[in-house]
Amino acid sequence: MSGTTEVNRSYRDVLVRRPLLAGLLLGDLLANAGTGMLIVAMPVQTLAVHGSVDPAYAIGMVEAAPFLLATVLALAIGLGRVSVPPRRLLLVDCLLRAVALTALGVLAVTDRLTLPVLVGGLLLGSTCRIAGAGSRRLLATSMVGDADRFAVNGLLGLGTNVALYVAGPVAGGLLVASAGAGWALFADACGALILLAAVVRCAPQPAAEPERGESGWRIMRRQPMAGRLLVVVFFFFFLYMPIEVALPLYVRDTLHSGASGLGLLWTALGVGTIVGAALVDRLRGLPQRPLLVVIIALWALCPIALAAVDGQAAAMVVFALGGLVWAPFTPVAYSFLQSGLSPEEQQPVVTLWATGSNVAVPLGLLAGGPLIALTTVHTALVLSGLLTLLLAPLAAWGVLAGKARRAG
Repeated sequence: MSGTTEVNRSYRDVLVRRPLLAGLLLGDLLANAGTGMLIVAMPVQTLAVHGSVDPAYAIGMVEAAPFLLATVLALAIGLGRVSVPPRRLLLVDCLLRAVALTALGVLAVTDRLTLPVLVGGLLLGSTCRIAGAGSRRLLATSMVGDADRFAVNGLLGLGTNVALYVAGPVAGGLLVASAGAGWALFADACGALILLAAVVRCAPQPAAEPERGESGWRIMRRQPMAGRLLVVVFFFFFLYMPIEVALPLYVRDTLHSGASGLGLLWTALGVGTIVGAALVDRLRGLPQRPLLVVIIALWALCPIALAAVDGQAAAMVVFALGGLVWAPFTPVAYSFLQSGLSPEEQQPVVTLWATGSNVAVPLGLLAGGPLIALTTVHTALVLSGLLTLLLAPLAAWGVLAGKARRAG
């Protein structure tokens, strides 16, 4: 990947030249805002219905549920030889999420929701979650040329960060405080319907779907850099996920706050990620392999610093700085990956690559519960940071080795 400023257009140029793309990105942003509300609402809802289950285990179960069946489906697509149209897959995802979240919302606001039903509803309603996320990226990047791809990936990251870590958590915290956590489920259902409408209106229906000759696994074997990058990303996200399990308990026990305090922390992270995502447009000329390694190393300091502070303001500063270095990771990684793929290789590899990285999410969440229960919240945060620091030299070896071998 060249990554030069001459071949990659800016955010503004892409949005002005592609109005339909702007509509699709807006729908994606609003859908992610609904999901961002659940970041605050679901831990609160879980603590209200966990019953005799340990709170850390219950939060881990609820956070992991949306990824389990979704991983199975996405692996089937990535490892299979039959192409599933991204547009159709995303429409199914939106409909399924809207139905499941509406049903859970009705049960929650009528005080009939239980922990098993919550886990089961999120499990079934998110069956297409991972494949649908890959389809969003594939749809958006398929609407532009090579010179616009870096900007599109950056815009997707910017919109996601604004929605998931600023608009969504702030709105979620206010909604939980004023009406209850169950109403956030309705908000996420509405976001899914908005994205459905945006896809129907803005994403063109292809005249014919190309046949796929190779599975994503075989393509990645021919391009080992993609496989090495997948390993790096897997462990990066795996080591991050216990932080999400620890955060509600950290807010409650260390910061002595509730949903509003949790929302403020996610908002601080979001402010940092917005700045970081906006700066992605300025990183087009930097060598992206070492950039990924630097991001990993800098992020590792965030949970360690978080464990060392005990005030709301200090914790918000730490999370904001963490968001600043976190934001460029996914846009840079996906742009680097897609630049080396032909059009017919995009769906199998991107889906498999996204699946592999997302497998780390439920595994990390499920590991977070026992880790916190067996140690403490602060110990879990420090371990997350230290292990991520150990990942940095491994990432440097794995990602930079390919460049060195080609140069030789």
